[in-house]
Amino acid sequence: MKRAALLICSILLFGGPMNASAGEKVINIAHRGASAYLPEHTLPAKALAYNMEADYIEQDVVLTKDNVPLVIHDIHLDTVTDVAGRFPERKRADGRFYAIDFTFDEIKSLKVNERIDLKTGKAVFPGRFPPGKSEFRLASLNEEIEMIQGLNRSTGRNIGIYPEIKEPAWHREEGRDITAVVLKTLADYGYKSAADNVFLQCFDFAELKRIRNELGCQLPLIQLVEDEDNFDIGEVASYADGIGPSLKRIVTGVDANGGLTVSDFVEQSHRVGLKVHPWTFRADSLPPGVTGEALLTALIEKAGVDGIFSDFPDVSGRKVRLFNLKNRGQN
Repeated sequence: MKRAALLICSILLFGGPMNASAGEKVINIAHRGASAYLPEHTLPAKALAYNMEADYIEQDVVLTKDNVPLVIHDIHLDTVTDVAGRFPERKRADGRFYAIDFTFDEIKSLKVNERIDLKTGKAVFPGRFPPGKSEFRLASLNEEIEMIQGLNRSTGRNIGIYPEIKEPAWHREEGRDITAVVLKTLADYGYKSAADNVFLQCFDFAELKRIRNELGCQLPLIQLVEDEDNFDIGEVASYADGIGPSLKRIVTGVDANGGLTVSDFVEQSHRVGLKVHPWTFRADSLPPGVTGEALLTALIEKAGVDGIFSDFPDVSGRKVRLFNLKNRGQN
């Protein structure tokens, strides 16, 4: 309620909607690391993203059998590891292999591969890191934070983290409170306040409200939304600092002149004080006839997003830095 009251006061005082991006630079967020170049959510992919000067690096988090916060995109292991060949007897009735059924040490023994389509057995993005080459492992949230903080110390930079709590309701059905584990881990590494270099995100509306209102978390919160979600954006602004939509909510099509059209989603979000960090820019998976440059221009310059998740943090980073230098006086 206090956040909503402050928003209303700002609108009344300044005679118009408050723009969440006013005076702030656009941020470049490495989606699962530099995942276009190395297998997603591996420490090498995160180190490469750091070297590519991403402003934030993302961590999707699930729990293991022994309650270790594991950085992986899904609650399943089988699309990005060799678990099916290593532990064939450990699959559930649905044929899937769940991280929560394995200890952290067991998961650390698995080899990580480029994401595959389980129906075809082929890579989802065939032009990315070749299968069977080199060796990669998954890491805990603790390990990844320690690497990023270590690099911050050794380089003098201050790259942020951007964890996502994955499927909290499902974890609760399994008897686990993943949110409590993630918040404690973040606090243990110094991420406690709104001023800390972190965003915490989740798709679960009820859980993000719980994080703010019941657990009293002061970290900047981002409400992720699926394409089909219907929601009250004003209500989201009462507990979250930003919103994370898919690119489809913002870039809606091509006009008669061949230019990309954008919706008013960013404008609506800014009116209620929300930052907008859409997902995901993939230079190797663009709509027919659309270039990466055109898509980034539409998102950053035309729609006015505050940040962008990118599998190609080097490509998006060049566009973001140029825009910030030209329009915000920041590098």
